[in-house]
Amino acid sequence: MIHVHGVSKNYGSVKAVKNISFQIKKGETLVLLGTSGCGKTTTLRMLNRLIEPTEGFIEIDGRDILKEQPDLLRRRIGYVLQNNGLFPHYTVAENIAIVPKLLKWDTMRIQKRSVDILNKLHLPHEKFLHLFPSQLSGGQQQRVGLARALMSNPPILLMDEPLGSLDPVTRAGIRKEFIELDELKEKTIVMVTHDVLEAFELADRICLMDKGEIIQIGSAYDLLFKPANNFVKDFFQDQRLQLELKTLKLIDVWNLLSAHENLPAENFLNYELDIWTALNFLLSSESKAVRVKNTLTDEFKVCGYKELMNAYSLVKNGSHE
Repeated sequence: MIHVHGVSKNYGSVKAVKNISFQIKKGETLVLLGTSGCGKTTTLRMLNRLIEPTEGFIEIDGRDILKEQPDLLRRRIGYVLQNNGLFPHYTVAENIAIVPKLLKWDTMRIQKRSVDILNKLHLPHEKFLHLFPSQLSGGQQQRVGLARALMSNPPILLMDEPLGSLDPVTRAGIRKEFIELDELKEKTIVMVTHDVLEAFELADRICLMDKGEIIQIGSAYDLLFKPANNFVKDFFQDQRLQLELKTLKLIDVWNLLSAHENLPAENFLNYELDIWTALNFLLSSESKAVRVKNTLTDEFKVCGYKELMNAYSLVKNGSHE
């Protein structure tokens, strides 16, 4: 879908991005992660030519984007900004209709799509279509920004710190909506963030950058349990326990769970659930144990808090192999 070949970006003598290469498959979510100044936003903006690379080239569906007209390229790539980028003198309806109008959609089609996308983003159209950005909360503004990016149903979505300006509670709520939104499930998404938990929750793969270079690219599991070097290992150290428990699923420790019925368990969890959520369920429900269900075989196993933590330790230390 997207191929980045030996791309660099220089600003005079400053090398913002240094000879990076990576591929993104159709329908994949890749998160560019790193501290401020690592080159992640520059990399993102080169994908829609808001920034032109100094060296290398980028292909989308086999076509060199440097040979396309930038405005035509951007019409088929959705773009969500950190500060939402809404025009303050436009209503919600006018803001989200910008790209469809450029694509010559008729009024009826624009209205139908506007109603549909706003409702999907928990913004009832009858309430929000005629409001101005100043009349919206930060979370509502960000949802409208996402609606605008999705209006023309582009196959690619670029997101530059889309939740960065929101308070933690609103941020967590919208992040959950992102995960559940059907509109995003088949799109190829590239997202920039400095929030590690956000990257781990939303990404299929994570591209960790530092000083303009890609340090490691892989799944959350790869970066945590197979770090390329000490930089990768140290980058996640402060949140390591939570990240590891969120990354490992019950299926990953299935063979370490007990099949006996010694512990009474009234509730059951799907074995595709992450260990962090399972542990929180045990604590919040005050259950001593829970049944874990293999949805493929309908087999059950039983575990409590201690059993789950022991299984996690064995996986972490490689003792289960």
